[in-house]
Amino acid sequence: MLKTGVIAPGSPEELVRLTGNWRALLEALPGMVVLAQQGGHVEYMNAAAKTYLGNFIQKPTPPQLEAMIAEGLSRASTSGAAMTAPFEGVMNGLALEYAVAPFTGYRRDQLVVVLMYDITLRKEQEREIENYQRDIEGVLRQKIEELKENEQLRSQMACQLNALKTQLGRRYEAQTIIGSSSQIRQLRDLINQVADSDATILITGESGTGKELAANLVHSFSRRVNKPYLKINCNTINDSILESDLFGYEKGSFTGATARKKGKFEVVDGGTIFLDEIGDISPRMQASLLRVLQNGEMVRVGGTEPVKVDVRIIAATNVDLAKAVQEKKFRLDLFYRLNIINVPIPPLREHKEDIVDLVAFFIQRYREAFAKEVDFVPQEVIDLLLHHDWPGNVRELESVVQRAVLMAKGRMLTEQDVVFGICPGAEAEESQPGAMMAARLGNEPLKIIMADFERELLVRALDKYDGDVALTASKLSLGKTALYDKMRRYNITAKTVRRT
Repeated sequence: MLKTGVIAPGSPEELVRLTGNWRALLEALPGMVVLAQQGGHVEYMNAAAKTYLGNFIQKPTPPQLEAMIAEGLSRASTSGAAMTAPFEGVMNGLALEYAVAPFTGYRRDQLVVVLMYDITLRKEQEREIENYQRDIEGVLRQKIEELKENEQLRSQMACQLNALKTQLGRRYEAQTIIGSSSQIRQLRDLINQVADSDATILITGESGTGKELAANLVHSFSRRVNKPYLKINCNTINDSILESDLFGYEKGSFTGATARKKGKFEVVDGGTIFLDEIGDISPRMQASLLRVLQNGEMVRVGGTEPVKVDVRIIAATNVDLAKAVQEKKFRLDLFYRLNIINVPIPPLREHKEDIVDLVAFFIQRYREAFAKEVDFVPQEVIDLLLHHDWPGNVRELESVVQRAVLMAKGRMLTEQDVVFGICPGAEAEESQPGAMMAARLGNEPLKIIMADFERELLVRALDKYDGDVALTASKLSLGKTALYDKMRRYNITAKTVRRT
């Protein structure tokens, strides 16, 4: 009896069945399968291949596919493998990953099967990832550069602040020019070079630059250091009084001259006289001074006999004497005699790099005077000081630091503690009591000057808040009791303030 449903192995029916199964399997694969003759037509394409690449069965192999097959056959021949390792190519605009397997067909045909997968989406994703990585790398590089810049800035700030702390811990000599800029170094070198001679020196510079300090240094380094040294401000003394004060007078030369009196030139004989504001003296005084410089002699007021004197003259002015000569306000011959050695002092705005050193010096001076613990100046305060024009020069800076130290509430100065004046003239002095107080340094005990300074600030604060003690105490960060104690100490009353 025959068995139904069983196909004999090797029979045509078995071959048809197996062929159908393989075709069904190839059609079900998600990848693209192309079977082609080596150097000939395409014999088979599964559904995925037709969908993505188009149907070119029994047509010449497209050039792109032919190139892919040739590359695959070359790799297969080199490696000796039955199928190449996957590699990438492009066909019909699709990014493909494919492998090539050459084989001998049923009828001894030389065939090749190409297995392909669409990797367009993967490539797009890879590009997105690469772009993202590049963006991340760019951001990271930028952040790293910013961190480096911040680190450099922090390092720079640390150096500045450490330098400031070092300066604060240093004891300065009373007579020294503070600063390390090239201008200040040149100034110190010039003073050292000319101080030991007896030549007349003219110190020039704007108001507040430190002309008197330079004169003091010239004297302290000179061979006359142990001889008398006298300072006279020519702008603060009446012309006739200045003449009799400098040159002396004979008995009966004017009302009240009951006896001969020696002038300063005689008293200081062998020493040094510093004449500040020399540009303000009268023509008559200019002639008398020229005689001293030219002949080393003077005549007393009311006298006729010349008196020999040996005095070194250091003069200073903030006036352009060359311009004054052109305007016939100053004698040309006197200008030449005074200007044998010119010591110009630069304005602070031209050597702002010295501000840190100067601030440290003034903090040291006034924290001791005010019994304060200020020892730190943040970078924002340094920047604030560096950006100011300083029309009043070093004198203005000293006044600003003096007030800031007095008003500081702790160990650190703040931007609120720094107050600039309105202008470098009398108006600014009126607006900042510290400028007037600074002019008294060296002439009165420091405690008295500081007490007057504090009293002036308290009066101004009480006046600003209409005598309201509680409000004033709050604004000054003082206890109400502490403010009343200070008011009693300085004899200040709220009523008095309101009346003024």
